[in-house]
This record gives sequence, C-alpha cells and structure tokens, in this order.
Amino acid sequence: MLLDVTRHHEAPLTAERLFAWQASLFPAGYSGLHRIRTGSLRGDEPMQVISGSVGRERVHFTAPPRDGLEGELDRFMAWFNAAPADLDGLIRAGLAHLWFVTLHPFADGNGRLARAITDMALSQDERQPMRFFSLSAQILRERESYYDTLGRTQRGGVDVTDWLAWFLTQVEASATAAERTVANTLAKARFWLRHQTTHLNARQRKALNRLLDAGPEGFEGGINTRKYMSLTKTSRATAYRELADLVKKSCLSATGGGGRSSGYAIIW
Repeated sequence: MLLDVTRHHEAPLTAERLFAWQASLFPAGYSGLHRIRTGSLRGDEPMQVISGSVGRERVHFTAPPRDGLEGELDRFMAWFNAAPADLDGLIRAGLAHLWFVTLHPFADGNGRLARAITDMALSQDERQPMRFFSLSAQILRERESYYDTLGRTQRGGVDVTDWLAWFLTQVEASATAAERTVANTLAKARFWLRHQTTHLNARQRKALNRLLDAGPEGFEGGINTRKYMSLTKTSRATAYRELADLVKKSCLSATGGGGRSSGYAIIW
C-alpha cells in the first residue's frame, strides 16, 4: 500500500484505490478476532474510535452517520485530486489527514489509510516517488497527543488551527529525526572507511558497531570493561586488553578519571 502511495503519487485518489488499500490491510477479512467489511465502506452500525483496556475504554471520536457517506467521500476525493495551486503542500497534507480520518469511511484501518494519504500528499508536494522521513512513525511516537489534538479539533467546529500547528510540529520532528539517522549512518560509514585496514577481532567489531549504532549521544557513559564483558561474553582480563588495543588503534579514546569511572568513547 505504501509503495503504491509513493511510487504512484501522481495517480488520482479513487474509491477503487481506497478499497484496494483497505482490503490489503486485512487479507483474511478479520481485525483481530472480529470479521469486518473489507474493500467496501462501513456498515450502518455506529462507528467510534476507542482506546484503553476493557472496562476503562475512552471514546475519542464518534464518526458521522453512514447515511450520505458516499457523497462526503466523493467530495473529499474531488478536493484532494484538484490540488489547489494556492494551498501550501504541508497544509494540504494536514487537512487531508484530518478530513479523511474524520469521515472514517471504513470498518477498520482508517488511521493507517489517513497516514498513507498524508504520505501521498507529501510525495505530491515534494514531487518525489519515495519518502525520506516517516510521518507515520512520528505520529505513532506521539499517539497520545495525536488523539487529544484530533479529538479536540473534531469536536470544536471548523477551526483547525490547533490541529495544523500540531501536524506541522510533527513534520518538523520527523524530518529532524530522519536527518539525525542519516548523519549517524554517514558517520558510521566514515569510521569504517578510516579503519578498513585496521585488524580487529569479531568481539571488537561487535562492540564498536554497538557504539556506532547508538550515535554520539546514544551510549550513555561510553563503554567500560564491565559493559564490554557483558556485550562480548568475555573475561575481565580479555575485555581490558581488547579495549586498550582499540585505544592504541585510535578507535576509542579514554574518558573518565581512571579506576571504576574510566570508560571509552568512539573517536568519530
């Protein structure tokens, strides 16, 4: 579904396309233990967005009545496909997410479809067939504030300012997180390029990769003899000797004041 959203972002958003995406999320026709409608709009029963454990459910949102849903969905798709030239692309993506998830046209999968439509809008805005940052992952990280902001907006009339402010904040946070991931990946590549001829055993490489994957700020306190022993399953004497060897080979630098507080950090 996500590949179709991004690779074919220029293709129109149609009911058939939405039905195919939703059906692909539930190939067996079940959501958990419950059989649901797939590849078609939801039924006449009331639709609510609920979270929380059994007996402590919290209703975030009650979807519009089923009557007239086809027409409302057609209005949404006509607006989305028209792509107004005077509307900022990020604002359009935020409005599309809010509009679709408020319609809640399917029995299940509406949140994932709303995020997919958002990715489609962003791909159209960037004119790129791939996504370089994941807004879906950022929304999942901020799930609680997402539901709170969405619920307030859906109950608050036609003013969507707070929702758009929240949405744009998440776009920025998602792009920043992606930039950090790319920077760490490049730093790791540069490190191994410098040490491509350095002789290291498997334990040393494992420890270095753990430090590199964590990033400059990710491995609190660096690594010490105790951590190295735990990570590589080796003796204290071997850990001390191999760490000293990594310092000698300019892979690590010593930190701390010696003794129990001594540690080692990557030389980026």
